[in-house]
Amino acid sequence: MTPAPGVVPARRGATTGEREERGGEPLTGDPLTGDPLGPLQGVRIVDVGTLFAGPLSATLLADLGAEVIKVEHPRKGDTARTFGAQKEGVGVYWKSLARNKRCITLDLSQPAGQVLFLALAEHVDVVIENFRPGTLERWNVGWEELKRVNPGLVLLRTSAFGPGGPYSGFPGYGTLAEAMSGFAHATGSADGPPTLPQMPVADGIAGVFGAMGILAALYHRDARGGTGQWIDNTIYEPIMRLMELMLCEYDQLGIVRQRQGNHIPDSSPRGAYESRELGRWVALSGSSNETALRIFTAIERQDLVDDPELATNQGRLAHADRINAAVARWIGLHTVEEVLERFRAVDAPVAPVYDSAGIFADPHFRSRETLVEVADDDLGTVTVPNVIPRFSATPGGIRFTGPARGEHNLEVFGGLLGLEAAELEALRADAVI
Repeated sequence: MTPAPGVVPARRGATTGEREERGGEPLTGDPLTGDPLGPLQGVRIVDVGTLFAGPLSATLLADLGAEVIKVEHPRKGDTARTFGAQKEGVGVYWKSLARNKRCITLDLSQPAGQVLFLALAEHVDVVIENFRPGTLERWNVGWEELKRVNPGLVLLRTSAFGPGGPYSGFPGYGTLAEAMSGFAHATGSADGPPTLPQMPVADGIAGVFGAMGILAALYHRDARGGTGQWIDNTIYEPIMRLMELMLCEYDQLGIVRQRQGNHIPDSSPRGAYESRELGRWVALSGSSNETALRIFTAIERQDLVDDPELATNQGRLAHADRINAAVARWIGLHTVEEVLERFRAVDAPVAPVYDSAGIFADPHFRSRETLVEVADDDLGTVTVPNVIPRFSATPGGIRFTGPARGEHNLEVFGGLLGLEAAELEALRADAVI
């Protein structure tokens, strides 16, 4: 399939022949163009996680050039394949979450699968898993076995509650972390229930922290002459780390934050305000004295600018209801475009509240290619979030979208581990791969 102009061509990793030519060494450049793949080129990762947190850590590093081998159960596959909406039987989320990963199948509950997994671990820098604590040990491929075959290995272990403590063995997902971290309690309207996000926020934050942990462990190993190590990463602790403002308040002042909708007890004005156009909103925050005064100027309220009681944040908080009413009244008389034009004219921060259609249409996002269209074998093209952050010399990239289950079995088991066709067929017959 020839991609349309402006579409990044899909690339399903190196062919078996290409793998044999480089003797199983990690990819350092695109096999077709020779372009550098990012600052992590040469790093090889095995992703044996499922769903979100662990796999996202791998995806973020794959975007930056790491070579990622995704391991799935031969029959079940990763649940993320069918999570969310589907188009013609194809999970659309999978195409982004599993991008830049070469997919193999392997049953780790079988002894033959365990032998293959340990053989694979000898050839990689990092293993990522997010099973319940003790699962890898039950399969005889835990940390002790892994470091025995590869002392320099970094193992990221992401779980709901961690390997120690009374909750260690409990099942858990991001929803539980969002509830227990204080996030849900602090989110929502004052007269409404605790509010959970629609997107996997806790899993996403845990994925970012997991990727950060891997990079730190690799630096320790490679730049400081250290050894491999395993990383304990939970789903609840990363999101709780970002709730520190309310935790510090409770620790020192005994304050328990309550839900206040879009308003917060830290700055005023702050919130989402509906424009004259029904259903179209803008958001703003006057988090500094200068910003608040510019907002007052934007809504043509010189009386608020001149009011000495509103010159400080504490003063504005004392009059938050009056301020928010004034802001809401002015914005409610104007279109979103009029609000944006007026606020930007006086250098006051404001933003439209977007749904997905708004995100796709935004000219700034288009200019920066915040979303990028990528060729896909199943769907023709898919538009996904681009690589972030951006590097000036080693930018990384999206080399291909989420592959089919077991698409790279021959390439990895044959090219990297050197298994013959007859051996692979026997493993397939025994449902090991």
